[in-house]
Amino acid sequence: MKKRIALAIFGLLVVIGTLGGVKTLQIKDLIAAGEGMVPPPTSITAVDVEKDEWETTLGAIGTLEASQGVVITADLPGRVSRLYFDGGEEVTSGALLVEQETSTEDTQLSAAASDLELAQSNLDRVTRLWNSKVVSRSEFDAARSEASAAQAQVDNINASLSKKQITAPFDGRLGLRLVDIGQDLSSGIAIVSLQAFDPMRVNFSLPQGALAQIRQGVEVRVTTNAVPDKVFAGNITAIDTEIDSATRTVRVQATLDVSDDTDTTMPELLPGMFARVQVVLTEVKPVLTVPLTSVSFATYGDSVFVLEANEDDQLIARQQFVQLGERRGDFVDVIKGVNEGESVAKDGVFKLRNGAPVNINEGGSEPSLIPQPDNA
Repeated sequence: MKKRIALAIFGLLVVIGTLGGVKTLQIKDLIAAGEGMVPPPTSITAVDVEKDEWETTLGAIGTLEASQGVVITADLPGRVSRLYFDGGEEVTSGALLVEQETSTEDTQLSAAASDLELAQSNLDRVTRLWNSKVVSRSEFDAARSEASAAQAQVDNINASLSKKQITAPFDGRLGLRLVDIGQDLSSGIAIVSLQAFDPMRVNFSLPQGALAQIRQGVEVRVTTNAVPDKVFAGNITAIDTEIDSATRTVRVQATLDVSDDTDTTMPELLPGMFARVQVVLTEVKPVLTVPLTSVSFATYGDSVFVLEANEDDQLIARQQFVQLGERRGDFVDVIKGVNEGESVAKDGVFKLRNGAPVNINEGGSEPSLIPQPDNA
């Protein structure tokens, strides 16, 4: 019985050993096949690291304002008798906008004109008598004073009548009408906003350290989300003469050229709009640039894949960690890690690993410093 059990165990061990040997040989064959297998090259596009010069800019947030802007108000109290505008239209300097009721002033003017006529007649008569040495000097002075007072009264009433003819002080576009016919106006009550949009101005603040870099005439570029695809050019026209002690910044004003605004129904820029401002300095900065698509961004470090030949003259991708600087458009400045003229992978870097063989294809994306969105 023991002999049979031993034979069975021996037979089982022989079977297990045979199977183990077969599997070992199969695994060795697979390992050898894997070592001899070369993955196919990865197709990518390439670009050379280029040396460039980028203009130096200062960024700021600004607020737009019109070159001239005012809220037209009533100088004197009175009731609105006529309106000559509806709101939103263009007007020229001196255009009549509002007439106030003037019946009281008209009556006063008639009485004052009559008093002036009487005073002037009296002055003429006294003057003739004075020349004939018939009246005294005091009587002549009194008559002349009465005539002057009567004339002043007429002038005063005419001035009041003129102020009740409310006109536009300069060329511009009217805003919303804030009064109606028959409405009683008090002094200072707003009637309508008048704004002159050409040229427009933008006010912004810069750190006090920027004072050494800016001056009148320096170019600025302004963008706003109201017109997202357009850049408005201008120049610095005024720099404040004091620093804000709370923020240590200086207020700067630039004038923008908006004369090519062809939309006559509504200007592209309005006072009070938020704007992004770039002050273009005269200095330029030398940079080494690669497209953003060439960079593999990671938490442990950013890298590019430099393309170079190995010992077998096969093109491979070598992962190179880099230090990045400023980004502009589709490009980024590489501060450290690559040299001018080196070839790096442009598109398809997510498919690469260190030492992977590659094939370079033509075409691919076309990076730009000023990329334009595709609206198609």
